[in-house]
Amino acid sequence: MAAHRERRLLHAIVRLAGDATGPTDRDERLQVLVDESVALFDAHAAGLMLFGRSGDLQVAASTGHHGGLLELLQVETGEGPCLEAARTGEVVAVPDLAAAVDRWPHFSRIAVDAGYASVHSVPLRLRDEVIGSLNLFGETAGTLAPDDLASARALADIATIGILQRRVLDDGASTRAQLQAALDSRTVIEQAKGWLANRDDVDTDVAFGLLRDHARRNRLPLTEVALSVLAGRISLRSAATDET
Repeated sequence: MAAHRERRLLHAIVRLAGDATGPTDRDERLQVLVDESVALFDAHAAGLMLFGRSGDLQVAASTGHHGGLLELLQVETGEGPCLEAARTGEVVAVPDLAAAVDRWPHFSRIAVDAGYASVHSVPLRLRDEVIGSLNLFGETAGTLAPDDLASARALADIATIGILQRRVLDDGASTRAQLQAALDSRTVIEQAKGWLANRDDVDTDVAFGLLRDHARRNRLPLTEVALSVLAGRISLRSAATDET
């Protein structure tokens, strides 16, 4: 039994680590984390909460009938072990939910009514950056074994690295797209400047002035004016050309 569990843990680590460097969908990776956590750590349900871009916590993945609802409840009420782990970056162990009513009155009562007796929340953390929490809900009271807690933290750490890496890649792709758009815009403007300068036999600074002035008068983007000139939709003339 122990050998089977070790193989499953290793398989989960390989999947999460492989997904961190591969094209696997983020939502699929998060679901792997909560599904395997339930199987490995004898939890009845598991949930994952992540900080969004705006800094608010959101339910990212869950198992079980009530797991995601309990996490959502914590977001709405502003209390609970899952929020505390995500905000402090520390493991929050609640071996007996019934005894935690004074600490989290709304969450504890509803969780107990739903059939849960314990919760263990593990932060998703890389050094000083905390991006959320992995939360294990149990139907019986008690603490996680030290080896189970260490394994849960390892899975959470691997998932954290994958999530942060994906965010860096996404941000990089967005930055590259913005840079490419800027380069494309500049190329169009330069082409329009050259075309006007050649047609009217004027300096490129004069040609650029034509583009800029038309854009300002008509409150249009400079790139749009340049495209219209190249497409022959508008015809700009310099004062020097008009005098000839």
